[in-house]
Amino acid sequence: MRFFSQSFLYDDPWPIVSLAYFLRYPNPYAAHVISCDVISRTPTPTGTLLTTRLILKRGALPKWAPNGIISRAETWVIEESEVDPNSRVVRCTTRNLDHVKIMQVEESVTLREMEDLKTLQTTQARFISGFGWGLTRKIENHGLKRFQANIQKSREGISSVLRLLRESRLQPLTFGSTTASDSPRVYTPSAYQSGVSQNEEGSHHNDSEPPVNVTTSRYRINHIVKSWLGWG
Repeated sequence: MRFFSQSFLYDDPWPIVSLAYFLRYPNPYAAHVISCDVISRTPTPTGTLLTTRLILKRGALPKWAPNGIISRAETWVIEESEVDPNSRVVRCTTRNLDHVKIMQVEESVTLREMEDLKTLQTTQARFISGFGWGLTRKIENHGLKRFQANIQKSREGISSVLRLLRESRLQPLTFGSTTASDSPRVYTPSAYQSGVSQNEEGSHHNDSEPPVNVTTSRYRINHIVKSWLGWG
């Protein structure tokens, strides 16, 4: 068995990073992902949101792999997540459903809001092979190395979605805007902390009153949960 653990800090606030995480497919850095489908999405009595998705990924065998070790270089992956808007945490686990005798890959990701309104992503994974024939450790090491090589691409994929969300006309509505405008309001990390959208920079407003599009609940994460309930 091999293990992997790494943390990364996003400058963006938790609501938009969490949204980007669930919208990460498709993206230019994930050409290996063939499909991603929601199987179930259920709100719980405690106010969290449980989601199960089925993901089909394409892979490539190493040259040293025995012929016929698997029938196809594709694998089904199940993703199970819980969004807790009260604690401002996303917990997500994934594991492959086929080729498990060759190697089982179990990954867990946690997205947690920090005090400075940044978002900490913690990724852990373990690689278990039961293939035997003297190849167990070699297979596990190969899985670990590929995971390490691809995690930066995964992060870049989420970052590309974050850029789209910042520029999206729908973003203010998704994150709890109180007014609508004909012109898009572009989100920036600094604007989130100061309460000013990029379109408002240089304008004058009453400091005693919060600018429009800002709420005391910091973008009302509940609006995200409600919108996720309708996504498929």
